[in-house]
Parts: sequence; C-alpha cells; structure tokens
Amino acid sequence: MSKQKVVLVDRKDNAIGTIEKIEAHVTGSLHRAFSVFIFNSKGELMIQQRALSKYHSPGLWTNTCCSHPKLNEGIKENAFQRLKEEMGIECSLNSAFTFIYKSEVGQGLIEHEFDHVFVGTYDEAPLINTDEVCDWKFVKMELLRDDIDNHPDNYTEWFKIAFEKVENYLRGNSL
Repeated sequence: MSKQKVVLVDRKDNAIGTIEKIEAHVTGSLHRAFSVFIFNSKGELMIQQRALSKYHSPGLWTNTCCSHPKLNEGIKENAFQRLKEEMGIECSLNSAFTFIYKSEVGQGLIEHEFDHVFVGTYDEAPLINTDEVCDWKFVKMELLRDDIDNHPDNYTEWFKIAFEKVENYLRGNSL
C-alpha cells in the first residue's frame, strides 16, 4: 500500500495528477474511487467485514467491494477486477451513479472521494481474499437500514453515505 497511487481529480472527475494513497488520506485530497454493491436474486445486499489488518476502518462492515482505479484505465474494468481479487466474484456490473464525499475515518485519516458506484447481481457464496475481508453476508435492505440506524459505529463512513444513495437509486431502477 505504501507506494500505491490514487488519481487526484477535480469536482467534475477530471484527472489532475496522482498521489500516494496514504498521502491522499492524510491530506484529504479529492481522489477517484469506486464502490461495488452486489445483490442476490432476492434483492439482498452482500456486505463484507473489512479485515482486521486494514490501515483504516478495520473490522467494520461495508459494501461488497471498493477501491481506487488506476490512472488511464477504465473505472468499470478496475471495479470488475477488484471484485474478482477481493471477493472471488465475476458478474456483470452496471454503472449506477457518482457522488463526492469527505469523511474522517479514524487514525487521523480522511476519505475525500469522487466515488463511482456500480451494482450487479450474484447468487453464490464469494471466495474471499482474507487479506482484505474477514467475513461477509447477504442482508435484506430494510434490516440493514435498521442496523445502520441503530449501530452506525459498526459500518464504514462511506458505506453509510452510499447506502442511502443506493436505496434511492433502487427506487427508480431495477437490477
């Protein structure tokens, strides 16, 4: 992770350079990211518990997969590849929406991301990469909404923000 670079962007998602990932999170620099939300055929969302070894937000529950695309590579292709690497899942991904957020994530780190959200469907159990993920489950959206409301400290900051936006997206779109 120490030398991994992320793509710095402006508020219109135009690339303006690169920066080391850790530096982006220390300085709170706006950078490009993606978040993947995988649902099963019952409409349940697959969430993952971040590995305890993660440098921020360890052990918290979050969306199926998220990461940072590489410069001059397709965001959707990077999302597909990361989903395979992290969760062992290969499925079609559809671009849902984008949003910008800025949030403290502990340890003096700040996530400030231009996030591209993708959705897909998959009914099998994932084959998780234990360096990234320590647990997973499918959860009904309404139960997840209640748990986020009642136990917000169990979830990553970006997931709490994105979850509401995904709920709104699903009201007007089918998977």
